[in-house]
Amino acid sequence: NPKQSSRVPVFIKVLDVNDNAPEFAMFYETFVCENAKAEQLIQTLSAVDKDDSYSGHQFSFSIAPEAASSSNFTLQDNRDNTAGIFTRKTRYNRHEMSTYLLPVVISDNDYPIQSSTETVTIRVCACDHRGKMLSCNAEALIHPTGLSTGALIAILLCIIILLVTVVLFAALRRQRKKEPLIISKEDIRDNIVSYNDEGGGEEDTQAFDIGTLRNPEAIDDNKLRRDIVPETLFMPRRTATARDNTDVRDFINQRLKENDTDPAAPPYDSLATYAYEGNGSVAESLSSLESVTTDGDQDYDYLSDWGPRFKKLADMYGSMDSDKDS
Repeated sequence: NPKQSSRVPVFIKVLDVNDNAPEFAMFYETFVCENAKAEQLIQTLSAVDKDDSYSGHQFSFSIAPEAASSSNFTLQDNRDNTAGIFTRKTRYNRHEMSTYLLPVVISDNDYPIQSSTETVTIRVCACDHRGKMLSCNAEALIHPTGLSTGALIAILLCIIILLVTVVLFAALRRQRKKEPLIISKEDIRDNIVSYNDEGGGEEDTQAFDIGTLRNPEAIDDNKLRRDIVPETLFMPRRTATARDNTDVRDFINQRLKENDTDPAAPPYDSLATYAYEGNGSVAESLSSLESVTTDGDQDYDYLSDWGPRFKKLADMYGSMDSDKDS
């Protein structure tokens, strides 16, 4: 009683489940003319389904319920898996509305029923009398004259070039007006040397009074100099008027008379100045030419009576006398 066995192939078929919703066969973007008439066909739609069907696919088309009442277009199901979009009114204005979005619901007849909502974009364009589209670009909507983007860019470039040319021309004319007055190679401005003069200038008329040299009797002690800081705010005391030096004055008068009567004197436009140097010092002359004695016999004790200005001389000569005595 031996055991018997055999092998038999078993074929298992996997049935398709309707789990995919139908969808448009392609992306639809159509247009409608501004001069379109009512009930005019503008686009035909078709759909596909990824699921298998034994009896074949059968799709149904309709406008989404939320947009059916307010839509400017109608949808007609052709019962052959296609549908047509028709206009609902006469004439469309692209300036008022340039683009319409039409939601379309697509359903299949399998179990369970699957459906999807696809959107059709409809643009309003300008067409000729035969319904041929002329222009429906964004540039045409903004500019009714129909200027393209390239034309606008060319116009802007021309305007920019014109403005740059005008600016350069104005700059060249301004540069010509500012040419230097001296065009020679040896510009005298290179030879200018600046000196920082710290004097009082032309307005400083009290810095030095030349009248003092001419007439020492006309010295105004109350007048203060502006170029130096005064040592004290008290008015200086007037010193006793020294005796007039008649010899110098007579000499100047004699020379003045000689020049007035001299036929060979300088012309009248020349200036001869005779400045009176003033009286002598209160201490008289300290020159050794007037000394009748030698340094050894001279007595310098009187230097101590002349004040602090002669203290240095008094110390020098007084110390010499003290050394000799010692």
